[in-house]
Amino acid sequence: MPENTQQRLILVDGSSFLFRAFHAVPPLTSPNGLPTNAIHGVTNMLRKLIADYHSDYITVVFDAPGKTFRNDLYDQYKANRPPMPDDLRDQIAPLHKIIRAMGLPLIMEASIEADDVIGVFARQAERHGFKVIISTGDKDMAQLVNDNILLENTMTNTRMDVQGVFDKFGVTPEQIVDYLALIGDSSDNIPGIPKVGPKTAAKWLAQYGTLANLVANAHEITGKIGDNLRDNLAQLALSKQLATIVCDLELPYSIDDLKQQPMDVDTLKSLLTELGFTSWLRILANTQSAAPAVKAEAHKITEATKEKETATKLETVETTYETLLTEQQLDNWLTQLQHAELFAFDTETTSLMYGKALVVGVSFAVTAGKAAYIPLAHEYPGCPDQLDRTTVLEKLRPLLEDVSKAKLGQNLKYDSHVLANHGITLRGIAHDTMLASYVLNSTASKHNMDDLAKHYLAVETTHYEDVTGKGAKQIPFQAVAIEQAAPYAAEDADITLRLHQVLSAKLAEIPSLQQLYSCLEIPLITVLARIEANGVLVDTAMLAQQSMELASTINALEQQAHDVAGQSFNLGSPKQIQTILYDKQKLPVLKKTPTGQPSTDESVLQELALSYPLPKLLLEHRSLSKLKSTYTDKLPQQINNKTGRIHTSYHQAVAATGRLSSSDPNLQNIPIRSAEGRKIRQAFIAPDGYQIVAADYSQIELRIMAHLSADAGLLQAFNEGLDVHKATAAEVFGVALDQVSNDMRRSAKAINFGLIYGMSAFGLAQQLDLSRSQAQAYIDLYFARYPGVKRYMDTTRELAKEQGYIETLFGRRLYLPEINSRNAARRQYAERTAINAPMQGTAADIIKRAMLTTDAWLLKAQPDAKMIMQVHDELVFEIALDQIDNCKAQIRALMTDAAALSVPLLVDIGVGNNWDEAH
Repeated sequence: MPENTQQRLILVDGSSFLFRAFHAVPPLTSPNGLPTNAIHGVTNMLRKLIADYHSDYITVVFDAPGKTFRNDLYDQYKANRPPMPDDLRDQIAPLHKIIRAMGLPLIMEASIEADDVIGVFARQAERHGFKVIISTGDKDMAQLVNDNILLENTMTNTRMDVQGVFDKFGVTPEQIVDYLALIGDSSDNIPGIPKVGPKTAAKWLAQYGTLANLVANAHEITGKIGDNLRDNLAQLALSKQLATIVCDLELPYSIDDLKQQPMDVDTLKSLLTELGFTSWLRILANTQSAAPAVKAEAHKITEATKEKETATKLETVETTYETLLTEQQLDNWLTQLQHAELFAFDTETTSLMYGKALVVGVSFAVTAGKAAYIPLAHEYPGCPDQLDRTTVLEKLRPLLEDVSKAKLGQNLKYDSHVLANHGITLRGIAHDTMLASYVLNSTASKHNMDDLAKHYLAVETTHYEDVTGKGAKQIPFQAVAIEQAAPYAAEDADITLRLHQVLSAKLAEIPSLQQLYSCLEIPLITVLARIEANGVLVDTAMLAQQSMELASTINALEQQAHDVAGQSFNLGSPKQIQTILYDKQKLPVLKKTPTGQPSTDESVLQELALSYPLPKLLLEHRSLSKLKSTYTDKLPQQINNKTGRIHTSYHQAVAATGRLSSSDPNLQNIPIRSAEGRKIRQAFIAPDGYQIVAADYSQIELRIMAHLSADAGLLQAFNEGLDVHKATAAEVFGVALDQVSNDMRRSAKAINFGLIYGMSAFGLAQQLDLSRSQAQAYIDLYFARYPGVKRYMDTTRELAKEQGYIETLFGRRLYLPEINSRNAARRQYAERTAINAPMQGTAADIIKRAMLTTDAWLLKAQPDAKMIMQVHDELVFEIALDQIDNCKAQIRALMTDAAALSVPLLVDIGVGNNWDEAH
């Protein structure tokens, strides 16, 4: 928190943060469909600055429309910049209105860039004895830094002083302009010296001090880079002039003009209501007129608060965090924990990888604002004596293993693994704030504690990097000084408890979500932890052989690509691919990047591959290279030394639809349709005396579609056990079942699955190699034969537009912020999601229910069997040879009984020595 010893001027680079917020904040829309993500990002930043600094002087500066004096100097200045996206342009006017209603001076000067206006104000304020904070993400501003002028990036929560400039760029603030002149700036189209990058520029300026001295001694620079310098000396003066922030302009503003004015509360409330900014509105509910009151309220928020749902107001929470270093302190807290109805629990560890993480310390909270940290394994010079880890964990064991003692945490699955590494089984998991947030709104981009605290409590927490450092300088947690570690760790437990109080109240308002949370997601934590701990065996020799085969194929594809291109090039370089495809081969440009360059992303290459050979080779090369690097090369490195198995991590709070995802390794992405993907699955093996058993729901999303749409034709096909794709082909093409050809069935299958995912006539035409009119005719025929499906899709779209979300069969919600967007592409994507998500989400809920019942049976019956993987609609087991038949019958029964649909759930079960054989 900044000191309060000197008056400050806060200068906000509005243009910098406008663009960065637009690209950083996920798409958001107001109730009437106006994009609001940039407004949301910029205003949050402004509110944070107001709360952090309590300064009377805070001004926001934007670039004015039109050209500036730099365009007169150089007509190509900023010529490469793409036009502003419509969704960003639409947000500028309402953002300016909000800023003015907040009482903040907003300044735009025609023909002068915001950087220059800020430079003038900064130097002017410095002369009046002010400290100046420039809030920006623009590196050019580093030239203004001195002892009285600092840069602060509110989006990354970093500050840059004189030393910070040198640490980041390798040059002093006084050298920044020379540095920029040398390296140029592609975004502003400032030329620079070709091939001179930041390291070379910093090295030259360290040696010669100034650009002038470098130019005078340019003859000393050897090699090609020296030639480049000498060949381009003529443009250095222009580059430096373009990069220099002009601080001596005459502007019609005094220091008093930069002072914050009283807030226009009524106008602000009206604007926030129109934009749908409900959280800010709640804060304003108790604000009557003046900006000082708002600043005081914002200060309370950032210090420590919780939002009371029943009163829509913020209250200050006094915090008392204790560090337990004695047996007496520990015993006192154990007594409190024994008598608590619920307590928050968190571990600090030696690693983020659960398989090898050991406890460094543990923290608890029983009431809001009161928490404790027990350091157990900190190691650094001068570290004070700590309680013995083994002794403390044994004292905690009865409490942690007692199923009747309710525990609360943030991502408790991780903590359960860490305790298991010490021989403790965590029981009594009652709540998890990460999952509560996820169930409330799965489309929210982040469910980590720091972001949840900011969103729900308006609290800026201490981050992990704040105590451990970042990047190469980061230290392990055990090396963090206890006086720093203790408040950080205790805060984690405290904030988790306070988040639970807010989130549990929100869940209670929506019974279907409360049921989903408490009866599905929470009990699934221990099931997933058990699957992760079981792990799976892999055949490393087989993977090594596959890596060699893939390398050979990849090399052959690379040579073919070079032959087709007529030259060698790097197949991993988007820039070189772009040059070959568009400049040399003149392929059509189907899509452009945000910077206006022809795109080489996968979807573009897939479309080009339908007509041209090189994109097809590039796709094959990408696919095989990814398989090699992600699986055949990496899987052996991921084997746990103690167990000899691979232990993936399953994530409950990532996929918006409710599906599980996995990482390290990602089991969901191993392709099943390609020969190479199936080979990788062959390396997932059973130990001697066991086999792999894979149980897969058959056509589950189509069955859910039949249930949700209640279409008579689909219901009949499934209930009579017909081949649904064949039955669809018979309906669409008007032939008898026994006259359906393989091509007809293939087309029907594409239609069945395509419509579930919102495929258009254009997409179907591409997939089936038809004209667009033929594809549309097929879709029209399909809807004519299955009118219930059409009715369901139309109704779902309208319902989503009306309420802003859709639900699965079990009440899981998927919010669709773009469903009423004025941007047609975003709106249509949301509409497709509205149709597909209830099916995909319901399928996710069903397999989670099956996992719960199957795990319960395994624990009770104790067969020699383990559940070892969950992938898409499939559960994978490792079962002793003599128990396979009995287990298959039980697994099938439990999976088919996981949901009662109006059509039967069918489960295909395979058995084999490896995963591929069993599938």
